[in-house]
Amino acid sequence: MSFIRLITCVVGVYAMFLLWAIAQERLSVPFERIDGTGSDKFKSPLIMGNLQSALSSLSALTYILIRRKKGETLAQSVGLAHKPEVTPAGAKANGTAVQNGKTHHGKKEHYEKPDTRYAVKTLLLKYLQCSVWITCAAPFGFAALSYISYPAMVLGKSCKLVPVMIMNVVLYRRKFAPHKYLVVGMVTTGITVFMYFGDQKKGGHGKASNAISQTLYANLIGITYLLINLALDGAINSTQDEIFSRHKVTGQQMMLWINLFCTGISTILSVLPLPHIPVIHPSASGQTELAGFLAFARTHPSMIVPLVQFALTGALGQLFIFETLQHFGSLTLVTITLTRKLFTMLLSVIVYKHTLTGGQWLGAAVVFAGISVEALVKRKDVHAKRVIQEKEKAKIKSL
Repeated sequence: MSFIRLITCVVGVYAMFLLWAIAQERLSVPFERIDGTGSDKFKSPLIMGNLQSALSSLSALTYILIRRKKGETLAQSVGLAHKPEVTPAGAKANGTAVQNGKTHHGKKEHYEKPDTRYAVKTLLLKYLQCSVWITCAAPFGFAALSYISYPAMVLGKSCKLVPVMIMNVVLYRRKFAPHKYLVVGMVTTGITVFMYFGDQKKGGHGKASNAISQTLYANLIGITYLLINLALDGAINSTQDEIFSRHKVTGQQMMLWINLFCTGISTILSVLPLPHIPVIHPSASGQTELAGFLAFARTHPSMIVPLVQFALTGALGQLFIFETLQHFGSLTLVTITLTRKLFTMLLSVIVYKHTLTGGQWLGAAVVFAGISVEALVKRKDVHAKRVIQEKEKAKIKSL
């Protein structure tokens, strides 16, 4: 069952975010004006994020309500309350067997204490923390492209597994099994080798951007923005892991609340007449992003379809992402999202008959080897857990 769930998550993430990438690429090129006098680029990334987070929270709520159990309150369904757990008759309560409502000592049946780690205020603050980081991370990644080349950006993003693991260790003192470090190293090395031996001429941003990126000052700014983006990504994923380990929530419950907070934050930012703020609010001083978006939509109606496609596929894709986070952790998720980019390139080779260098094939082989190590170890762990569960069930039946 665990293996089937993993395959479903992988296929879902790949399918949804492949369509998402197509829509994103369409939004990055100019749209023709309705009067035919020219074309302009869409410059409202905050609105893109706002629409996607709104649809994501709606899809998460729909999923939660469909899977809602009988007798479950709305607060329990969305992860703000939990049912009290009662020790069943015949099981053990604090090491003492319970029979017919009494322990061997003749005392009344023991009821387990509620999980003291759970606190609604703390949980919501963690959700808000992730939402703030998510809202801030994307602009820094986008801004970095104005100073460094696209291949450099891809190389940096390919090493996302490293900050995720570092943030897990630094922020939450989390430890990983030795094979996790091996997998991180292999996947990061493989993708880096694949990108490095590719055609470095592709992915440029025009003569102006290439001229800017040649200066040391511009490179330092671009690298700084990229490092901030990677650090925020690592903090987001590690905090999500911490929420799953500290609180009894599902992936869809986390998706609902994080996207609700993201929607609120981006809505406030888009309606405020903020001054010009580099990276966060690059628009002209005093102009709201919402007003600029509405004006653009009136004169460029062809952008509506790809914008809806971007938001809808991103929302559905997040269902698979948070399902992966809940059951397999952030390192597995990052591995899936990184290899998706690699699989897309391999598909392009097959469809369009491109040729790969020997170094690129080597990088692909290293990535697949890393994934194989993770799959083999996970399969052994699942088998070991199943054996332990069967032994525990046999013990309970014998009581």
